[in-house]
Amino acid sequence: MSKPNTQQRRHTIIALLNEQGEVTVDELAQRFATSEVTIRKDLTALENNGLLLRRYGGAVLVPSDIVAERINEPVSQQKQALAKAAAERIRDHNRIIIDSGSTTAALLGELAKKHGLVVMTNSLAVANALRELEPEPTLLMTGGTWDASSESFQGQVAEQVLRSYDFDQLFIGADSIDLERGTTTFNELTALSRVMAEVAREVVVMVESDKIGRKIPNLELPWEAIHTLVTDSGITTEQQQQLEQKGINLIIAPKS
Repeated sequence: MSKPNTQQRRHTIIALLNEQGEVTVDELAQRFATSEVTIRKDLTALENNGLLLRRYGGAVLVPSDIVAERINEPVSQQKQALAKAAAERIRDHNRIIIDSGSTTAALLGELAKKHGLVVMTNSLAVANALRELEPEPTLLMTGGTWDASSESFQGQVAEQVLRSYDFDQLFIGADSIDLERGTTTFNELTALSRVMAEVAREVVVMVESDKIGRKIPNLELPWEAIHTLVTDSGITTEQQQQLEQKGINLIIAPKS
């Protein structure tokens, strides 16, 4: 019997995972009559595509709570308004990055109106939702190390993947807006966000107005890295003036 090719083997690995919940390198190497090195490469490739999680000696299914992520929560009218305003900046055939998060996830419903998009994300939930769109964008995933606190892939592998491409736009949220420093976050993992900003020609921050002025210690993106801020009509005149003085392109989404 001839050995299955790489694609067939990887499809079978996913099928086995769905049946068993976990697989081992040793078991797979014996099943496919191939080396453990080859199987480890298969598992790495599948993990980078968000299809499984590696563990010592094998792999397991991605936990259902990770796959569900925040994207399954109802999207508020406020976030929908931000998404609609942000999506107006996307042209057909753009190459964009969508960071993980519930605000940026609201953008997905607007992408069905676009054609020929290439979309990179570090979120499994965003990736799964993109696959349901018609027309379906070309999907790229960062891969990397899963971080439960940010519900996204992070780390050096993800950063290296991002640096292999260039993008028209990054769409990213924030836990808060520090009017002096930039976007801030509760999460201490900020390196990937900065790499995303480096490889995008326009950085679009999507944030509700009630997050402007909150005091959170961890700086994510400084104002020098941000081009456009999309928020709602709750922003004050004073806040608008401060942002415009920093050269930020401010877009205030109309009430839906």
